[in-house]
Amino acid sequence: MRTLSFVPPPPPPSSASIVTSSIRALRLAIPFPSSPYCNLSRKREGKVEASTRMAENDGKDDGVASKSKLAAHVDRIRQRFHGQSTDGWEKCWEQGFTPWDLGRPTPIIQQLYRMGALPKGRALIPGCGTGYDVVSIACPERYVVGIDISEIAIKRAIQLFSSSPNTNHFIFLKEDFFTWHPTELFDLIFDYTFFCAIEPKMRVAWAERMSGLLRPEGELITLMFPISDHIGGPPYKVSISDYEEVLCPLGFKAISIMDNELAVGPRKGKEKIGRWKKIRSNSSL
Repeated sequence: MRTLSFVPPPPPPSSASIVTSSIRALRLAIPFPSSPYCNLSRKREGKVEASTRMAENDGKDDGVASKSKLAAHVDRIRQRFHGQSTDGWEKCWEQGFTPWDLGRPTPIIQQLYRMGALPKGRALIPGCGTGYDVVSIACPERYVVGIDISEIAIKRAIQLFSSSPNTNHFIFLKEDFFTWHPTELFDLIFDYTFFCAIEPKMRVAWAERMSGLLRPEGELITLMFPISDHIGGPPYKVSISDYEEVLCPLGFKAISIMDNELAVGPRKGKEKIGRWKKIRSNSSL
């Protein structure tokens, strides 16, 4: 005779697990609104840039290791520059050393897009690189211009997104931010890994150009990085006061400055997002 074993039924789910399951169900049933770029990102999952993998892997290190890697990146970038020449950026792109390029949209700017928290109209992203942020916020209500001094970066951006479904709402241009004079002003400018890339002595000129390119009621969003104490650059260390010292004299006021909770990898704890408005007009083409 075969002996039958008795298996007791599983215990009833706790109230906490029921709530968790309900929340998950709601998240699946009610998707976030997304930019046209989101569909493209799924198609390119297998083609993530090496810089993205590097950033994600670095995020597993402790603070000391992360700091040493930042210093190493500074040294490697600096080796590609000679004097005041800007061709170092072209060399970085040519040699495939672009640790600042995430290979995907910046999470915080995507979140602001999904929340409808970005000004509509014309937007500018200087130092746009391969253009992920440009495409991620471009829509019928917002025309986005991405500029970069690197011809290689701009060519790659065009190649990546020439067939994007929102291609009529953005453009990539090879331009020098400090000498470029567009025919129209902007309602939004987003700066990330651009302020930190220029020589500190150029920051006053950076602020003057920001002021000149924004409409009187325009908004400047600065993702401040890297907030650290490393020596040299690029990227050069930044602080909130570095931005205030050059923006406030031109009539800018910080509407909010917060930690970037969506910072990726080794950038966690080294970023703040600042939103600035002009309290008096200094715009000029």
